[in-house]
Amino acid sequence: MGLRPEFERAAQEVGLWIGQHGGQLVYGGGKAGLMGIVAQATLEAGGRVVGVIPKALVQKEWALRDCTELHIVDTMHDRKRMMAERADAFLALPGGIGTLEEFFEVWTWRQLEYHNKPVGLLNTAGFYDGLQAFLATVVQQQFLSPWQMNLIRIGARSDELLPQLIQAAGLSSSPRMDQI
Repeated sequence: MGLRPEFERAAQEVGLWIGQHGGQLVYGGGKAGLMGIVAQATLEAGGRVVGVIPKALVQKEWALRDCTELHIVDTMHDRKRMMAERADAFLALPGGIGTLEEFFEVWTWRQLEYHNKPVGLLNTAGFYDGLQAFLATVVQQQFLSPWQMNLIRIGARSDELLPQLIQAAGLSSSPRMDQI
């Protein structure tokens, strides 16, 4: 859950927003941590939840059996492929190595035009301030272009960032969000 209560609140807000807007959450299928909170909040608000979890992680991540759809796949690559195919937009909440890996992968796929879906970073309580400073250095040192930076949307509030992602995806309602 992280150290700050704002992280858990943000996860609840994301799930409530998705559910209240008739949306669908596509996520990693676990019931632990912030991803589990987003999933539960989405369900409680009337949204659909699609979980995608590798066999090897069913026990480790405690698969959320209450998902509207739960897909148990063979590998992490299968998981990420299915989540990417099923989502209309991607959103990273505060998280660890898995969150960062998936965030950078969907951002990379976006700049390579493997997809044209918006990618967002929810900077709750300044969690990603250090990453933003680092990315500014990467741009300054010309290892990353301003065009590439503009492929992601960063916001501190889910009620502002989520509508931006949905608009960028060309949707008016019923978003399918991949929480990474």
